[in-house]
Amino acid sequence: MHGAGNDYIYIDCMKSCPADLPALSKRLSDRHTGVGADGMVLIMPSEIADFRMRMFNADGSEGLMCGNAARCVGKYVFEKGLTDKKRIALETPSGVRTLCLHFDGTAVDRVTVDMGCPVLEPSRIPVHSSCAEDIEIATSFGATALTAVSMGNPHGVVFCKLADVNVEGLGKELETNAVFPDRANIEFVEVAAPDSLLMRVWERGSGETQACGSGACAAVVAGVLTGRCARHCNSPLLHAGSHAVGEAAAQRLLVVDGINESIIGVLVKIFIHLRTVEYILAIVFTRTFARDGHRHRFASVGLFYHFKS
Repeated sequence: MHGAGNDYIYIDCMKSCPADLPALSKRLSDRHTGVGADGMVLIMPSEIADFRMRMFNADGSEGLMCGNAARCVGKYVFEKGLTDKKRIALETPSGVRTLCLHFDGTAVDRVTVDMGCPVLEPSRIPVHSSCAEDIEIATSFGATALTAVSMGNPHGVVFCKLADVNVEGLGKELETNAVFPDRANIEFVEVAAPDSLLMRVWERGSGETQACGSGACAAVVAGVLTGRCARHCNSPLLHAGSHAVGEAAAQRLLVVDGINESIIGVLVKIFIHLRTVEYILAIVFTRTFARDGHRHRFASVGLFYHFKS
């Protein structure tokens, strides 16, 4: 499933959970030899909320929060009959988040996530700096100023002209710079208008992705802090859709957008001559084809396999 192009492999772990999750995420997320995704998300039971979410990046590292993944989880649990609630409490490593489902008929069309309050205290982001704003970092591309924000996960927001920035090169350097002890997601943001930001995202552990819900929130927070944008803002992604970001009561941030189901599959393990073969039978659905005023679905079927000694 994907939210604004930010795609993850979602595994229903309500009854059981695969082993060696970091290795599994790394293997399945590979876009050349695996299924291909920005990472892997587990949907699990929770003792303190309706459901629990764990998210692993494409490099196998575990993430603390992902707004787009949370929205997709909301769609999944409702449409798969795991809940009939339209307001869902979701446990994440960064705390419990509230999901509000919006419908087009009986299908979940959009999901709003209450992302909570931004964290600007350097020690809690965490970032090695006396303040969160205008942190200057020396890179091979020259000195770069960024604003650090935590939305449950650390972000560094760089305001720039997108046409002039090397997203991969500078993104890698900033993600792993010693100023961020836990690494960071890096947002490159161009102000198109006070209520509109253009953004490209370099996510820690995954590289450049087509969208990032928590990153869109961080970009708006940084824009407000530095006087560049309004408190209610649209953040179009250069390569995909957009996130609408607004402020709720007590400076809590809300992010909302549509969700699409890209692949439905079954992960099966069988043993052949002492080697494990993992099969994913993938049925790919596309909902963007329309004719005569009607939506049409078409599907293709593929088989992914991986041998493990």
